[in-house]
Amino acid sequence: MDEQQLIERSRGGDLDAFNRIVELYQTQVYNLAYRMLGSQAAAEDASQEAFISAYKHIRSYRGGSFKGWLFRIVTNACYDQLRSKKRAAETSLQERLDDDPSWQPASPGESPEEAALTSELSREISKAVSSLPEDQRLVLVMANIQGFSYEEVAEATSSSLGTVKSRLSRARAKVRDYFSSRPELLPAKFRLEV
Repeated sequence: MDEQQLIERSRGGDLDAFNRIVELYQTQVYNLAYRMLGSQAAAEDASQEAFISAYKHIRSYRGGSFKGWLFRIVTNACYDQLRSKKRAAETSLQERLDDDPSWQPASPGESPEEAALTSELSREISKAVSSLPEDQRLVLVMANIQGFSYEEVAEATSSSLGTVKSRLSRARAKVRDYFSSRPELLPAKFRLEV
């Protein structure tokens, strides 16, 4: 069954069809929630809440990009968590990195020195992204990490295309500034020569 058939069957109350939709999107939904919330447990909760909400409201889906519709629900679930908890005590960055294997070096042929440098760069990238305002972090994660088109990001965030491009531009500039003040962290081929 293709996605559209699964959606139509889900709208008719077919839980098995909706479970197949969950299987299609669960990794992307979790990754977005994790990058927005910074905690495995919070991301799992937001993902679950988003899928429950999507199932309850799938009859209100009016066509267009289903992915955009679903990710708007995920985004709202993340914002709800951020608002309700106001995360006074951030989880330490190392705990967050340990929870998410995608931040860890994956090359089995890396030397210990290369692995250490890659790990340090990954931590700094995470710090740079985490330091962004929520709206900029969201568009950066969706466009540059998740690979969403600008249109999909606009739909998922209920923003105009111009707003998405502006936020993304500001986010990239802030990450670039973050690393320009720490050039030693970047591999030589990425350093800007002054």
